[in-house]
Amino acid sequence: MSKPLSDHDRRKQISVRGLAGVENVTELKQNFNRHLHFTLVKDRNVATKRDYYFALAHTVRDHLIGRWIRTQQHYYETDPKRVYYISLEFYMGRTLQNTMVNLALENACDEAMYQLGLDMEELEDMEEDAGLGNGGLGRLAACFLDSMASLGLAAYGYGIRYEFGIFNQKIVSGWQVEEADDWLRYGNPWEKARPEYMRPVHFYGRTEHQPDGVKWVDTQVVLALPYDTPIPGYRNNVVNTMRLWSAKAPCEFNLKDFNIGGYIQAVLDRNLAENISRVLYPNDNFFEGKELRLKQEYFVVSATLQDIVRRFKVSKFGSREVARTDFSKMPDKVAIQLNDTHPAMAIPELMRVLVDEEKLTWENAWDICVRTCAYTNHTVLPEALERWPVELFAHLLPRHLEIVYEINRRHLERVAAKYPGDMDRLRRMSLIEEGGQKRINMAHLCIVGSHAVNGVAQIHSDILKATVFKDFYEMEPHKFQNKTNGITPRRWLVMCNPGLAEVIAERIGEEFIRDLDQLKRLRDFVNDEAFIRDVAKVKQENKMKFAVHLEEHYKVKINPNSMFDIQVKRIHEYKRQLLNCLHIITYYNRIKKDPNRQWTPRTIMIGGKAAPGYHTAKMIIRLITAIGDVINNDPVVGDRLKVIFLENYRVTLAEKAIPAADLSEQISTAGTEASGTGNMKFMLNGALTIGTMDGANVEMAEEASEENLFIFGMRVDDVEALDKKGYHAEDYYNHLPELKQAIDQIAGGFFSPKQPDLFKEIVNMLMHHDRFKVFADYEDYIKCQEKVNALYTNPKEWTKKVIYNIAGSGKFSSDRTIAQYAREIWGVEPNLEKLPAPDDKH
Repeated sequence: MSKPLSDHDRRKQISVRGLAGVENVTELKQNFNRHLHFTLVKDRNVATKRDYYFALAHTVRDHLIGRWIRTQQHYYETDPKRVYYISLEFYMGRTLQNTMVNLALENACDEAMYQLGLDMEELEDMEEDAGLGNGGLGRLAACFLDSMASLGLAAYGYGIRYEFGIFNQKIVSGWQVEEADDWLRYGNPWEKARPEYMRPVHFYGRTEHQPDGVKWVDTQVVLALPYDTPIPGYRNNVVNTMRLWSAKAPCEFNLKDFNIGGYIQAVLDRNLAENISRVLYPNDNFFEGKELRLKQEYFVVSATLQDIVRRFKVSKFGSREVARTDFSKMPDKVAIQLNDTHPAMAIPELMRVLVDEEKLTWENAWDICVRTCAYTNHTVLPEALERWPVELFAHLLPRHLEIVYEINRRHLERVAAKYPGDMDRLRRMSLIEEGGQKRINMAHLCIVGSHAVNGVAQIHSDILKATVFKDFYEMEPHKFQNKTNGITPRRWLVMCNPGLAEVIAERIGEEFIRDLDQLKRLRDFVNDEAFIRDVAKVKQENKMKFAVHLEEHYKVKINPNSMFDIQVKRIHEYKRQLLNCLHIITYYNRIKKDPNRQWTPRTIMIGGKAAPGYHTAKMIIRLITAIGDVINNDPVVGDRLKVIFLENYRVTLAEKAIPAADLSEQISTAGTEASGTGNMKFMLNGALTIGTMDGANVEMAEEASEENLFIFGMRVDDVEALDKKGYHAEDYYNHLPELKQAIDQIAGGFFSPKQPDLFKEIVNMLMHHDRFKVFADYEDYIKCQEKVNALYTNPKEWTKKVIYNIAGSGKFSSDRTIAQYAREIWGVEPNLEKLPAPDDKH
């Protein structure tokens, strides 16, 4: 197998990322050496690879700083409407390469490092992933920040600076083991602490109702210390800000105890306050009603709203003085987007600020609140919806509970006026769920307190209107919208798949990077022999590179001519990694039965993390690794089938795996995946999708036309019909011999000979309480996989479908998504003009 091109040699061939000017290279080398000099301590003359990484990061950061300052000055001078995207997760991954791409510095840096005898890829590998998210929701927030800067919006991402992000996953004897992700261990060159903007956040205490209003007193205070990270747009000199809050105990924290000799304990207790920003909750699509989590949610919201109000008051022609006291103008200057219900506390907190502190009437404050806030829903799974116990709320945030009750009282009055006598509807639409433990339904709070509510793919938004939020839709249909998710083509094409970006640029120019719709023009090349060959060659190179990576890390010999069949996402029953397992076992059994037939070789890779407390998900991982152990060591099968569990799936691994994939598995039960964004990344990078009509798969099939995807299984109405009729797994088990064989093998210990009962629970779940109806889609899935195999043996026809998919992926740019949010929810217009560069005197 011919050795893949080194990244340095490949970059030399690539124009897409800006040519290296000689002056530029010389200057970069000088700056690099200067930073390296300051990095090294006197008694250490030998630089480590990490020293080199930090020197390069600081060199690149220098190019950001001037643009960052100038952008923020520009916002002060022009006083645009500002967008605040509040999210408990920002899954950023690495920053260095992305910054170089967006500033057109990559070739110059590469050349400078090369001349200094350093390998840029090795330096990039020193960077820790910023893993401050679980999966889709946090990664979407990261793509949105990139697009908001690239579209010239005055936008800010607000979240928490978790000391420990999503855990690192180790696979030990086939089981997932979690390790803390100490990502800040060596420092973070991309952030800047801003202690001058520190803000107090209050908890506990009680309320006093006085003639001049309500006071929230006897509270405990935690300080929120902001850290700012620059977010560069794509080659437009705009640099926006992501501000993440870190919790600090105030200086006087409990030190009054000093008088009675409790000084040491008082200092140690500071940790309790600072725990708020210690760790990201590792649950995806699952609500965990812990007090610390509610504290995190209120902490980010309170600190952020103080910042928003401060900026609203002073933002006028660059003045630092209070320039605005009239809050009725706030919705014209401020848009707040709530990324799921996690920041829902923004609604009662904004009401508290406006009513208690700024002394507005309730009616005026409510009007401002609704016109300012908008809410994005990310899931229809009932176990994911946040419903906080009233008791906990009363203890932690007594004033906010009063406000929520008042919001609810007025809301129910409106409902009763519109639907007189409909007590059942009142009960369904209340923000407070009665019965057993009283709970606050945060999604209901978000809908009532926002002017816009959106789902994240057309089918998902339709489901919200028809089922979960039906009553609210009937009452206020104008609030409901759809905003199909997207991904940034900078990170998810130019950066992770430069070879493909270049092949595309040779045919249609480079404009597609900022206008992904241009990819439609590739349809003209679908029968162009040279283009077909180029696209196939890039894929083969990506596969060889990934195969080398896998052999290094997994000690498994990979056949690079096999189909790379990849399913990477959080491990969850609804994503149906188990359906994938059943196909693997069925294919294995077929090869064993007829070993002399021509079988399409496959390397099947499954990766993803299971929430530490999600037992079934951890068992699914154990099953995948067990199946791999048997198949990978079976000499009859050889290299025709290999099964690999991709350990510690994260942004950085995705950037390697996705460009190498031939087949993308998007196989959730119809009606359960809100959108998906991994599906879009695979499509853009030239993989074909096998999937159900769920989430954004539906729109992908529209854009690339259905015959260019492998669509199988029940549609949403089929699932509903099956629910009505009753789903009986045994019927499928008894009627499908290959399914029965696979299940019997799992149940009988074929894949776990030393512990024959190891997977009994999984089998029991599939047979008796499988909410996601794996067996119902099995037969169609297997047939569809046969079509995949057949097409893969015809590389030319396969690649034509790949080209149709790439050409159809323009809609799935987060630039399109953000332009729609801007125009249809935030009331701002994207601006494609470049800001002048810092060294530009005009």
